[in-house]
Amino acid sequence: MIVFYNANIKTINLIYSVFRGFLGYFVKNKNMKTNILGLPVKETEIIISELNSLLSNYQVYYQNLRGIHWNIRGKRFFDLHVKFEELYNDSQLKIDMIAERVLTLGGTPLHTFEDYIKHNKIEVGKNISNDEKAVHLIVNSLSHLLILEREILNKTAVVNDEGSNAMMSDFIAEQEKTIWMMQAWLEE
Repeated sequence: MIVFYNANIKTINLIYSVFRGFLGYFVKNKNMKTNILGLPVKETEIIISELNSLLSNYQVYYQNLRGIHWNIRGKRFFDLHVKFEELYNDSQLKIDMIAERVLTLGGTPLHTFEDYIKHNKIEVGKNISNDEKAVHLIVNSLSHLLILEREILNKTAVVNDEGSNAMMSDFIAEQEKTIWMMQAWLEE
């Protein structure tokens, strides 16, 4: 009975501590400007900028996928041609989701090749027809996208931007699995 009582006191103290932390945050930030979604304006502008950077990197990734889809050669052509098409169709959907999230947050999505190149950090694949080089390009690109997505995930968590946060979580889970599958393919 005493153990149960001590556990309840610890739980109550923990709940009180968390509540006090939240209360302190809201009191400290009560004069903070928020947008129509209830998100802090200053932090949301940073998230918009990072989403635009992610959008730019996705556009380059998408073009890389189109190129390797068109140019792949060799005995694995049929399997990889279909897989690369699946990946570029998926990335096209993600590009649209990112752009729409930027709009939802009150920003303007980047939409010129000049902007994409300026904000891109992904290797641009040119004339890749070798299967292993193509898969390595995909793995490296997805690894870089994961870094950007995790940075956004951390920032959106701090300001309680659940819409952006959920999108990043979904992207990350899918891309980790794709990397695992591509790595398994490379180990033949």
